Parts: sequence; C-alpha cells; structure tokens
Amino acid sequence: MSAMLNPYLTFNGTARSAMEFYQSIFGGDLAVSTFGDFGNSGPEADKVMHSRLETPSGFVLMGSDTPEGEEPTVGDAITLSLSGDDESLRGYWDKLSEDGRVTMPLEKQMWGDAFGMVTDRFGIGWMVNIGASS
Repeated sequence: MSAMLNPYLTFNGTARSAMEFYQSIFGGDLAVSTFGDFGNSGPEADKVMHSRLETPSGFVLMGSDTPEGEEPTVGDAITLSLSGDDESLRGYWDKLSEDGRVTMPLEKQMWGDAFGMVTDRFGIGWMVNIGASS
C-alpha cells in the first residue's frame, strides 16, 4: 500500500452530525465508532472516537470528538481543498455553503478557473477550484 494523506477533523460533540453532513454531500460509506463502543460508559460514551468516510470519488475524511476535558479549536488549523474539472464540484459547493459563511464567492478567477472559499456550518474551511473547460 502506498502512503496516503487524509484530513482528520476534530469536533466538540458534533462529529457524528458533521460526518453525516459530509456523507450527504459526497456519498460513500461512513464508519463510526463511539467511545462507548470501546467500553466507556461515562458521559462521553456517545461521542465519536473515530469515524471514516470513504466516497465514490476517492475522498477520505476522518474525524472524531475530543475526549472529555479537552477543547478543540475548530477550523483554524485546516482548510480542505476540492479541485478538479468535474462540474459535480459545483454541487458540493452549494451544499457546503448551506448555513455556512462564504468568504469568497465561487466565480471565475484571473487564472481561468472558478474558485471560491466557504466555512461550513461546522466551522471547517473549504476551497473549491473548478478547472476551466478546454
């Protein structure tokens, strides 16, 4: 197996909702394990210990909730970039923008591609670049 780089997102109790949201956009198979699945019967038993979304397009997103006593700083250390020449990226943009904050509208840029930036409703930053058609 070759090396892979996968984004790993950390949430504070909203990992399941966030990962299900991303699954609703990108499709694919979502596997979720909670702290309770591994024997924790305390207040964080329903929190996500690890999740992995594998999409039909080959994207892999991983995520979890922070354990009790830790506080994540959501969104400041990562921005996810989607790029390609597939018009399905426009649909991803539309769904990521719902209840999110568009920081740069998805529009044609000086390099010829459509590009935009959005922070989704879970505080995760996304960049979308759709290559110009030949």
